[in-house]
Amino acid sequence: MSDLPTLPVTFRPGRTRAVLLTAGVAIFVVITTVAFLLEQLSPGERLSFIFTAALLAGVLALLARVKVVADESGVTVVNIASKRRLDWAEIIQVNLRPGDPWVFLNLSDGTSLPALGIQPGIAKERAIADARTLRALAEARSTRDLP
Repeated sequence: MSDLPTLPVTFRPGRTRAVLLTAGVAIFVVITTVAFLLEQLSPGERLSFIFTAALLAGVLALLARVKVVADESGVTVVNIASKRRLDWAEIIQVNLRPGDPWVFLNLSDGTSLPALGIQPGIAKERAIADARTLRALAEARSTRDLP
């Protein structure tokens, strides 16, 4: 198991994150600039432009926050609006099937948890490698915890 990464390790869609954050900044700058260039706008209207720009940038930042963090005791899955901590023993299977938008974790309670931090969107090969690494970590850690 020497090919497993040293823990803790963080999986996140790096290129997608860069695109989302860059777009958020660009949208904020463009809309704010337009608000100040339109001379006929009142201060309240300018403020509403800036508020809308900040809201759009905030939504893109939320989309960019997704990640999966694996450490010695388990995995933390951070999705768009939620965060969940799992022990290694809770993860039965790590799935990334063809056509899946992201990794799904099959859990010991019979549910499935989407892990948006590993998604094949822009970087398919990277996502596949990350899914395999997380799968190997889960298999190694869950068997180690058995009596």
